[in-house]
Amino acid sequence: MTPTNIAVEPSSWRRDDLVAAAESAGATVTEPSSATGLIWADPQTPEKLAPILAENPQIDWVQLPYAGIEPYLDLVGDGRTWTCGKGIYAEPVAEMALAMLLAGFRGLVTFGRATSWGRPIGTELRGARLTILGGGGITEHLLPLLAPFECDISVVRNRDIPLDGATRVVTTDGLRDALGTADGVVLALALTPATTGIIGRSELATMSDHAWLVNVARGAHVVTHELVEALEAGSIGGACLDVTDPEPLPDGHPLWTIGNCLLTPHVGNTPEMGIRLLARRVRANVARYLAGNELLGPVYPDLGY
Repeated sequence: MTPTNIAVEPSSWRRDDLVAAAESAGATVTEPSSATGLIWADPQTPEKLAPILAENPQIDWVQLPYAGIEPYLDLVGDGRTWTCGKGIYAEPVAEMALAMLLAGFRGLVTFGRATSWGRPIGTELRGARLTILGGGGITEHLLPLLAPFECDISVVRNRDIPLDGATRVVTTDGLRDALGTADGVVLALALTPATTGIIGRSELATMSDHAWLVNVARGAHVVTHELVEALEAGSIGGACLDVTDPEPLPDGHPLWTIGNCLLTPHVGNTPEMGIRLLARRVRANVARYLAGNELLGPVYPDLGY
């Protein structure tokens, strides 16, 4: 089996850009039966991947399309090399986080729902105290975007390793203090058992009554019904959510009508943006795979991302 053969599946999905990317890196795109590497293109049908892998044990590398690997947790760790979309979509998602911060701080959430002229509200983002949960690609792209606003920024991450553009980096032991001093809180971290529900009733109670919560990571980071309680009580300034739990958020859910909540349907990265960015990663990883080099975006099954 030649290691230059790569499959791009499923064939029914919009895969032309990914096929072109693999071929431009020097691979021959073939059926799974004659491939050693597999580019899984469709994030909407994870259940179709397992049969392909079971039928083709010679496949030794799988590239997943998204950073989140939750739908594939029962597959990773099977002895194959797995890579995911970690970091691929960080740039547009960071841009979304900035937009949501500005929308909350400048009152656009309220004004966007208004049907008559209202009173002036809003405050500057410039000089604000921000807390960002997560030190990965989204944060690395968000920090330069925030630089012109001269914010005081605390990044909460697992490791006490400095980040350019952050005022300080603290470990998760310092989470409550970082929440309590923040005017805005951005969730930009991976979803793992340790980070599921990381923002719940006690954390929301720690936040200031004017602080805005922005979630561009995963909906399950937030305990939804406890966020609803905080928003309805006005115990935080508001929330801007590109992701929710559950997702899609059902019609009639309270979050749709709470006045200090802005919802977008997981569009920090859209298919139109994403296919170009995924193709760029596929090109890079196929070239690395063919050369026997370390791949980008490795999956760590024991950590869940």
